[in-house]
Amino acid sequence: MHRVVTLESTGAAKDFTSASQNTVQAMEHCRQLEAGNILLFPQSPIMLAEEDLAFLRGLEHGHRSLHKNLAYKPLQDCIAGAKLESNDPAASERLLRILRSYSRGALQFLTEFLTPYTARWQVDYASFRPLEEQGRALPLHKRNDLLHTDAFPTRPTHGARILRFFTNIHPTQSREWIVGEPFRTLIPQMVPSTTPAPRAEGLLQRAARSTLGHTSLGKAWPALRRSSYDQFMLRFHDVLKENADYQTNGQHTAVSLPPGSSWMVYTDSVPHAVLSGRFALEQTLLVAPDAMVTPEESPLVVLESLAGCRLV
Repeated sequence: MHRVVTLESTGAAKDFTSASQNTVQAMEHCRQLEAGNILLFPQSPIMLAEEDLAFLRGLEHGHRSLHKNLAYKPLQDCIAGAKLESNDPAASERLLRILRSYSRGALQFLTEFLTPYTARWQVDYASFRPLEEQGRALPLHKRNDLLHTDAFPTRPTHGARILRFFTNIHPTQSREWIVGEPFRTLIPQMVPSTTPAPRAEGLLQRAARSTLGHTSLGKAWPALRRSSYDQFMLRFHDVLKENADYQTNGQHTAVSLPPGSSWMVYTDSVPHAVLSGRFALEQTLLVAPDAMVTPEESPLVVLESLAGCRLV
C-alpha cells in the first residue's frame, strides 16, 4: 500500500529546499513520489498572509454565486470558475493576486525541491477548493469521495504524469482522504495480461469491458487528440467510480492531512478519495515521461507492458 512520508521543518520553504540541493536526496524524493507515496509537510512551506487566508475562507459566504472550484491559469494569469459580484472589482483583483501568489510560491518551491524534474514539466492549473467535500450532491463521475485516479477530459497528457501539490488552509479541520493500492498492483487485476493484443486500443478497451463489466465502456471515446493512453486513463477514472465492489471492498488506507499542512502526490497513479474537508489550495504540474527517476513505475510504462506496444 501507499505510505505517507512526513518531512519535518519549521514551515519555511528554505528548510526543505536547502536540503534538496543534495541531488541524491532530491532523486529520493522523486522515487518516493513515483512509487505512489504521499510527501507530507506538516507545516506548509508556502506561506500566505493571514488576512489573505481569511479572505479566501470568507468567499463562499460573501459571494453566493461562488459554487465550485476556482481554477487559476498561470500561463494566462487569469481565473476560471469565479463568479464574484461584477460591482466588486477589488475583490476579483484580490482573488487573482492571492491565487497568483500561491501558484508562484508552489512552483518556486517545487523547482528547488524536485531538481530532477526542473524544466521537464508543464505548468498546469492551480485551484482553490472552498466547499465542504462531505455530503456534496454531485453526479457519480464528478464525486470526489469515491476512489479514482486523475485524468483530464479536455487536456490529454500523452503520458506525462499528473503531480499535484495541495495545501490545507482550514484553520482547524483536517482534510480526510483514503488512498487505494498502487496502480501497478491494481491494473493487472482489471486488465488481464492473457488478453490478446493485436492493437493496444483493443486490448485495453476489451479487457476493461470484460473484466469490469461496465456497458458504458462500449461508448465511443471523443477524439480530442487523445492518445490511446489518455483514452484508457479517462475511462479508468470513470470505471473505478462506477465499480461499487471496488469502492466497498477494495484495499484502502485512511490519510489525515492536518490544518496548515501541504502534501504532494502523483494523482494519476494513486487511487484517492476526499471524504471531508474544505478550503484547500492546489497546484498541478504535468511531468514529462522521460523525467522519471523510476520510469517503470509510471502508468504509461505499466500499460504499455500489458498492451505489448506503444500507447502514445
